[in-house]
Amino acid sequence: MEVKGSVALVTGGAQGLGLAIARRLADDGAIVVVADRNEDALANLPQGLECVTMDVTDPEQVKEVVAGIMESHGRLDILVNNAGVIFSEPFVNVMTPAGIMHDYGRFRASLTVNLDSVFIVTAAVVEHMVKRRTKGAIVNISSISACGNEGQTAYSVAKAGVNAMTVTWSKELGRWGIRTNAVAPGFIGTDSTRHALSETALKHIQGNTPLRRLGQDEEVAQAVIALVENDFINGTVLDVNGGLRI
Repeated sequence: MEVKGSVALVTGGAQGLGLAIARRLADDGAIVVVADRNEDALANLPQGLECVTMDVTDPEQVKEVVAGIMESHGRLDILVNNAGVIFSEPFVNVMTPAGIMHDYGRFRASLTVNLDSVFIVTAAVVEHMVKRRTKGAIVNISSISACGNEGQTAYSVAKAGVNAMTVTWSKELGRWGIRTNAVAPGFIGTDSTRHALSETALKHIQGNTPLRRLGQDEEVAQAVIALVENDFINGTVLDVNGGLRI
């Protein structure tokens, strides 16, 4: 698929990794709609990006936003499911005897924002793609943690689920010319990564990464573009992790 002239929706695209992806799509000639629930960040988007307030965990709101994009632009060619929140909590924490086990409420909350949201947004978009016979491209942002990362039960489960949905949808939607792929970044030097991990943990990660550095958000954006543009890549989870294995 040619990016130039296409219409793209990027969730969680007002800052960080999502913003880098949105800007790269726009630089390559796409009409880009950035959906985010952070209204302050949306207000400061660079020129050339359209914005809309959207909670990716609210099915009715998502349907309304997608319908609005279809009304404004007549089609939607590219969906990047980027919205999500890095979450860490050990399964067992003996330092908190009053609540030694991983909290179930926080487990469910992490799945809702990192896994359910991908289902909700993709369902809303694909319905229009199928009805309009649009040959689209869906790119889900997964994570190296999908392999199972210590201290990230909920986040790892959510991202493993994203990978499973990616492959399943590639088989089901391919017959309509809709390709589904994922990018699984390693540890990227974004604000969210630095807030989620201590400096000691980040140094340990860098030391164990063969390239001896964190990734850059532009490198993940480049991987997204590659999956969109190659019409014979389908059902692939593309690792962008500098060679790190966890």
